[in-house]
Amino acid sequence: MTGRTPQARRVTPLAAFRARLLAEVNASVHGPNLHLERYDRPAGDPGLFGPQSVVWRVNGHPAGMLTGGFAALLLQSLHPLAMAAVDGHSDFRSDPTGRLNRTARFVTTTTFGSTAAAGEAIEHVRRLHPRIHGRAPDGRPYRADDPDLLTWVHTAEVSCFLAGHQVFSATPLSAAECDRYYAEAALVGERLGAAGVPRSAAEVDRYLARIRPELLATPAALDCVRFLRGFGRSPRERVATGLLMNGSIGLLPRWARAELGIRRPGLVRAGWDRPAARAIGRVLVWACGPSEIQRAVRQRMAAGG
Repeated sequence: MTGRTPQARRVTPLAAFRARLLAEVNASVHGPNLHLERYDRPAGDPGLFGPQSVVWRVNGHPAGMLTGGFAALLLQSLHPLAMAAVDGHSDFRSDPTGRLNRTARFVTTTTFGSTAAAGEAIEHVRRLHPRIHGRAPDGRPYRADDPDLLTWVHTAEVSCFLAGHQVFSATPLSAAECDRYYAEAALVGERLGAAGVPRSAAEVDRYLARIRPELLATPAALDCVRFLRGFGRSPRERVATGLLMNGSIGLLPRWARAELGIRRPGLVRAGWDRPAARAIGRVLVWACGPSEIQRAVRQRMAAGG
């Protein structure tokens, strides 16, 4: 007699490894508390988007979101005023994991949370933004609640999220679905106070072409790139982050890589960076899906059925 229950005997080494990996991912991305009460109630509440939305599909893919999220941080850093606000007010250097947790929590809550939880997350950010203001090194004033600056942050973010999904998902979106994604995601940007948010792939392309003359790799932006490329609390996390970061670099427009001084030859990006990031991504998808958050969301939707 071993004294083990039948349930305990069924836990294989592979299952134990998967559970440990999921716990590490959750701790790194979401923090110690998933706050499932934001997702499992009230019954039948679709939240801001609902299960038939393209936003659920794109923002629910862990590999696409991690690589897309890294790419978004790199792209956003090219706006001198946005970067000045981050450099002057963010704790990303002293507490990078905390910053990642807060960002991931906001995106996850506004994507999958109940209508009330999503609204509370947006209002919390709106209350914080007026406190973030100052002058960039070039003397120009900035405010985090500036509608134009909010449009830049939103557009850079969602364009990179979509690029990550298109590269790292086994089921990329059609052109019409890409337009739908931008149109749906615009809701969050607009509720945060952004103005003139692009609502299709063509509008995003025009917006990026229009704003390019304003973009510049400041010393703070280059320092941010160096920090991100070396991020990790342990050797294993640094290796995984490095591979995902290299994969995210390939999601950036060529002009953005050039401005940031990132020189990864096309053959390296295609022959090593992307396959390595895809391999890490497949492990993440295997470990994370279906996640506790997604199970809580399905429970909420089923309870209203």
